[in-house]
Amino acid sequence: MSQFPACPVCSMENTYPDGDNYICADCAHEWPMQATSAADDSDERIVKDSNGNVLADGDAVVLIKDLKVKGSSTTLKMGSKVKSIRLVSGDHEVDCKMDAGNFMLKACYLKKV
Repeated sequence: MSQFPACPVCSMENTYPDGDNYICADCAHEWPMQATSAADDSDERIVKDSNGNVLADGDAVVLIKDLKVKGSSTTLKMGSKVKSIRLVSGDHEVDCKMDAGNFMLKACYLKKV
């Protein structure tokens, strides 16, 4: 068992230190040592709305513009209020339930109430 972290690209554990970097012997990916320790210290990601307010699980938000739902003829209207959001990781940070269904939204289109 290696004492070094697994490669973030190929997930193999055949890694070794070289100066200030870790190197994966399998895929030749290099990444800095300090970035790995910083990522381990803070698992919590800060998500901000369109005005820069920090969002948390359970917050109520309002849509700031009309959003077309991909693959559907549904449009989420500006001013629609969403109660009790849930923050998730990924490109679309907010998971919510509305009258039109369940949606994953980007925080830049939301305003905290």
